[in-house]
Amino acid sequence: MSTLQPLAGFREFYPDDCAFRNFIFEHFRQTARTFGFEEYDAPVLEPVELFTAKSGEEIILQLFNFEDKGGRQVTMRPEMTPSLARMVGTRANTLKRPIKWFSISEMFRYERPQKGRLRSFYQFNADIFGNESSYADAEIVLLGIHVLRNFGLTAHDFHVRLSDRQLWTLFIRSYNVGENEIPNVLGIIDKSEREEPLKIIESLDKICGGEGRKMFDELLEIKTIHSINDVREFFKKIENDAIGQRIDELAQLLARVEIFGLSDFVTIDFSIVRGLAYYTGFVFEIFERSGQSRALAGGGRYDNLIKKLGYPDLPAVGFAVGDVALGNLLKEKNFHPRVSKNIHCFVVYSSQTETLALRQATMLREQKINTDYCLESTNFSKQLKMASQANAKYAIIFGEDEAKTGHTRVKDMSSGNEVVVEIDRLVEVIVK
Repeated sequence: MSTLQPLAGFREFYPDDCAFRNFIFEHFRQTARTFGFEEYDAPVLEPVELFTAKSGEEIILQLFNFEDKGGRQVTMRPEMTPSLARMVGTRANTLKRPIKWFSISEMFRYERPQKGRLRSFYQFNADIFGNESSYADAEIVLLGIHVLRNFGLTAHDFHVRLSDRQLWTLFIRSYNVGENEIPNVLGIIDKSEREEPLKIIESLDKICGGEGRKMFDELLEIKTIHSINDVREFFKKIENDAIGQRIDELAQLLARVEIFGLSDFVTIDFSIVRGLAYYTGFVFEIFERSGQSRALAGGGRYDNLIKKLGYPDLPAVGFAVGDVALGNLLKEKNFHPRVSKNIHCFVVYSSQTETLALRQATMLREQKINTDYCLESTNFSKQLKMASQANAKYAIIFGEDEAKTGHTRVKDMSSGNEVVVEIDRLVEVIVK
């Protein structure tokens, strides 16, 4: 009989792996809280309709969906945004705005496992509801930058590629494309870096009345734009008052980033479109700068989603970063901690001092001091070796002679120095 293995695309977390995962989570959590975000969570199992309402029936191909014992069509959540929109929408009239929430949750997507993409992964999500200004967009971008910076990454390691679905939409309308076809054109643009030019032109021709080649050439020109002045220069050929206002909002977002001294991290890049149809405004993706150019995070504004799900209309902007690609990058750059059992005290005892020693171990644990000991009494040298292997800071040695006088020895495992301490004052000394 062959041994049972984990399902493809799912991970096992041995203690070292779990410690590394928790290291990532702690940085996510700490950074979000410094920005004033509150933590939430949602069910892992959701109705399929929650995701088809947002993304259409094609999303089913990416779901771990099934019929439960009650005959309901359910799925393991592939993302957090629809669940979050439902939660916020349900209490929209009672929540103080702006609503700034974050989560660290496991997601499930049925897709081909590959480097940086698995079927089960953890994702940090942060969203702001109730503010439609570009300042909320800037806050999300700034949070994304700080999340990665707090791991030790710099502008040499990653950058934010910022784009705008509204400007893209205004550009597409200049070709007299019908409103129902605009999402299709955005989808073509999103795929344009991955497909052959002739195929892109052919697809655009069908929608743009034979002007596919002209639009394609302009698409290439738009993708070379990387400054706000170049944005103004390109779009001045299109007569639409909304364009000037939108460019001013883009400039406002960039000015906000500059105020915080983080302009080196952000580049205008209109090749970023984001394939999901619910995005309505500024969108961005964060890429590492190595030759692999892996996407580490992405997000944008999605003002219509809560209303689409049947709740009060509420502006929204957010982003997500997964743990897989980020974890791979941190390991490659050695930006991760030395993992240990994090034992502060290791109690060493003999059969004669067992009761005394273990009672002191309990008292230390009650003071939230990480304390371990050998489960069965053995010689002191073996116990001290275990203390060393556990990376304990102190070994507390309950020898028979010291115990008779009400004392114990505390050994500093890094220096080897020992001090004698009264047992009645042991917990007090260790706490200090």
